Amino acid sequence: MRLGRLALGRRVLAGFWGATVVQVAAIVIDAKILKQTSKITLMPLLWQWSRTQDAPPLLQAALLASAAGDLLLETDLQLAGIAAFAAAQACYLAVFLSEPAQRSWRVLAAYAALWAALVAILSPGLGSQRVPVAAYALLLTATAVASRWHNSRSGLGGALFLVSDALIALRLAGRDFPGRGALTMSTYAVGQYLLTSGVTTTQDDLTGSGHRR
Repeated sequence: MRLGRLALGRRVLAGFWGATVVQVAAIVIDAKILKQTSKITLMPLLWQWSRTQDAPPLLQAALLASAAGDLLLETDLQLAGIAAFAAAQACYLAVFLSEPAQRSWRVLAAYAALWAALVAILSPGLGSQRVPVAAYALLLTATAVASRWHNSRSGLGGALFLVSDALIALRLAGRDFPGRGALTMSTYAVGQYLLTSGVTTTQDDLTGSGHRR
């Protein structure tokens, strides 16, 4: 049964990376329908993979909320999409803060400085979106800090997720550049995978240690 789940997990994960490649390629060639369809398959596939890894319920909830956010942002329900991603960040925070491996105040200070710098640089071009973007960026930054406290793998995922949404904020602030869209989705997909696998890998290590004892 365990071998069957491992095989299923590998197939689903291969599907996730395949969808990621299709998504990035669709952005590069500007294939609108392919962009939309591949984007909304990413998080459901990663969620399905997380289930094969016995991911905790809150982690699965974060992926489902992200899936909802991706879908809603493809419609006119932009605020609902942002709310879904905020819920995802809250779930991630709960997961990572429940079992921090080591709290580092240097990490907290570095990310706080980064958040302040991003807000200062982008605020002039954000207009009425200044406050909600700053608030959401603060939530993202908190997730990045907590994920780094959890372990280095999830910490890299939190950092990439922050980069991904910072790239979106650059566009909103009128600072778009060629290749930004592909870079945004690349960092988003890899970041979400690392956030997820950072938790499931830790669980596997603990389970393995338990068997050895």
